[in-house]
Amino acid sequence: MLPYVSTSGTQRPASSCRPSCGGRLLRAHVIAQAQPSSPPPPTVPHPAAPKQPSVLPESPILLFGNQRVHSTSRRGMEVIQGMSGWASKELGRYLKPSDRCWQPADFLPDPASDTFIDQLHALRQTASSLPADYLVVLVGDMVTEEALPSYMNMLNTLDGVRDETGAEATPWAQWTRAWTSEENRHGDLLNRYLYLSGRVDMRAVEVTIQNLIGSGLDPKLENNPYLCFIYTSFQERATKISHGNTARLANLHSDPLLAKICGLIAADEARHEIAYSAIVGELFSRDPEGATLAFADMMRKGIVMPAHFVDDGWHGEANQGGGAKGNLFHDYASVADAIGVYTTQDYANIVDNLVTRWGVADLQLSGEAAAAQHFLCNHGSRIRRLADLQVERRIRDRKQGRTKSAAFSWINKREVLLA
Repeated sequence: MLPYVSTSGTQRPASSCRPSCGGRLLRAHVIAQAQPSSPPPPTVPHPAAPKQPSVLPESPILLFGNQRVHSTSRRGMEVIQGMSGWASKELGRYLKPSDRCWQPADFLPDPASDTFIDQLHALRQTASSLPADYLVVLVGDMVTEEALPSYMNMLNTLDGVRDETGAEATPWAQWTRAWTSEENRHGDLLNRYLYLSGRVDMRAVEVTIQNLIGSGLDPKLENNPYLCFIYTSFQERATKISHGNTARLANLHSDPLLAKICGLIAADEARHEIAYSAIVGELFSRDPEGATLAFADMMRKGIVMPAHFVDDGWHGEANQGGGAKGNLFHDYASVADAIGVYTTQDYANIVDNLVTRWGVADLQLSGEAAAAQHFLCNHGSRIRRLADLQVERRIRDRKQGRTKSAAFSWINKREVLLA
């Protein structure tokens, strides 16, 4: 739920659909399915982008517009279906019943209390010390949390684990609904805190939330549970880091209530991270080749953060420069990086953490899977070198007086530095 770090620069065009891997493709064919009414413009692959391996063996190449869909192979489907018993036994331990969960009302002024006005005054007094750049990141994090309907919808596009009726009793469907219900508290709590604080333009924020949910998200998961569970493992860890850092900075800015709020959300994300990482760990145990190829595929694409379509209907026109409109997501991500909430170094650390957690370096693989293994074991270092270059460029620009700022509707159209 945080900034996007691109490692390839572009998305694959349709013509670059991957060949089969780890097995013979029985019958590769392209099916032009119900083309979108306005097909996206063609993209050009980055000349330095590494060769894309296939995700799973023996999966037909199906296209929707310019994207591959339903890429899970027969072997992958067998693995997922065979994990039903494991999911039923294991996933429940990472959830809490509602009577054991904190709720937003536990931390905010109680409107039924005789001391409500005093409680509200205290909240607004401590919130008054929060700087503008911090508020931009806090709003961006909250908007991302509020787009939860898109994330549940994403999980319910996955072959083999989707909730076909909306109330299925399968362990995968139960997990999706329970995970969603826990995550729902995050946006509710941050939204109410920001509303009560009086520090932001809530109408601009609400417009942004509606636009983001309406736009959805497209992390290039191909209806493939292997890809999605790798993506969510990464995302939950990234979100844990982000909320943990907003908690740390809230303490620094003398707002202990907000620090507690962000810390509790970070703890939820940490628990969910363990759950999704456990799912992928089981995939590695049952299908090391397929899991390695899926992991490499997601890393080559780059993790597209859930808010990459964020739009308030104002930012682009208000922040034009050099003939280009401002990009709200990129500017929010830049501020998050600049104040240390989520950085490119964090991205690299997450890559290395997942490589270690899933024991990628110790797998005995051959062929394309071995090449993917080598790529993964070195990927964190490549990202770290990019991060070092970014820091050097930022320091050089500051010394030379080249700084960039942007105005944000969320904070009443005030400007903040982007780097």
